[in-house]
Amino acid sequence: MGRDEMAKNKAAPALDIGISHKDRAAIAAGLSRLLADTYTLYLTTHNFHWNVTGPMFNTLHAMFMAQYTELWNAVDPIAERIRSLGHAAPGSYAQFGKLSSIADAPAKPPKAMEMVRLLVAGHEAVARTARSVFPVAAKADDQPTADLLTQRLDTHEKTAWMLRSLLEA
Repeated sequence: MGRDEMAKNKAAPALDIGISHKDRAAIAAGLSRLLADTYTLYLTTHNFHWNVTGPMFNTLHAMFMAQYTELWNAVDPIAERIRSLGHAAPGSYAQFGKLSSIADAPAKPPKAMEMVRLLVAGHEAVARTARSVFPVAAKADDQPTADLLTQRLDTHEKTAWMLRSLLEA
């Protein structure tokens, strides 16, 4: 057996999960944007948890902790779904900065209600990103991705509503 033949025998089998390579690539690209948005929102929320001040400190400090914990727990399933589709998950600040639709947290921490407003916008942005991937996953009959997207949409829309409620007079 020659060296090339031995290398072929050691190579991993081709990925065949019933979703075309083209569709897997498109879904993975969308999930990469979702991962970048989620991680960026995680960092912003954690930053605001550390830096919130004012009369609502206790409430917002605890709320932001629950939210950044949820976001932290969300990044791994998104990245693992990208890997399950046969693609590398982005994982650097540079990659996230290029892929994210969410701006980085302000260098100077804003006032508490501005933090809330920015987090509402962030959760709505993540929901839009998740929703944009849904048609591609549905077309490819990719139920695991559709399920993941549904869960993320529910979480981000509900969180945006709860935060938005704090802004009402």
